[in-house]
Amino acid sequence: MSLAEIVLPITDPETEWVRGRALRKMSPTRDHGRIQMRIASALDAWAGPLGEVATEWRFRLAPPGEARRPLVPDVAFLRVERQRERSYAQIQAPDISPNAVVEVLSPDDDPRDVRDKIDVYLRSGVDVVIVIDPRKRTVVACDATTTRSFGAAETFEHAALPGFVIDLAPFFANALDRLL
Repeated sequence: MSLAEIVLPITDPETEWVRGRALRKMSPTRDHGRIQMRIASALDAWAGPLGEVATEWRFRLAPPGEARRPLVPDVAFLRVERQRERSYAQIQAPDISPNAVVEVLSPDDDPRDVRDKIDVYLRSGVDVVIVIDPRKRTVVACDATTTRSFGAAETFEHAALPGFVIDLAPFFANALDRLL
């Protein structure tokens, strides 16, 4: 049971509660949007009947002993069995943590905000937080016990997403390289 709930208005772009303050999400750049679309598509193809994948899905998370607050990951995966006891309306902005979240870094992201979001996600029960840096072409996977970095020449996989594998070189090339 959370102590309270921090309620923020629905805005466009969304507003999250990060480091004790309301923080508007940035409108994405091309690279951010293309990475977000590609990773969401790959996760959705993998998920099939296991669960749902969505972009910009508002969750209301409460680490133990803390107020429930809104966070809006760039991409979220929520297993179907965790949704069964919730109504259609309740699943629109769930009060449970997703199983996996993806955050795509933007040039103006404050590293302290990113660290805070990762911390809140993990303490709220997210199995894995995937942070993608389009400029560096890297992926970092954080779970409750480890953090692992993947370079552009590696293959991404994580035990929390069994069978989900991405060869990062073509992933980044297809998402970021210009067609001209």
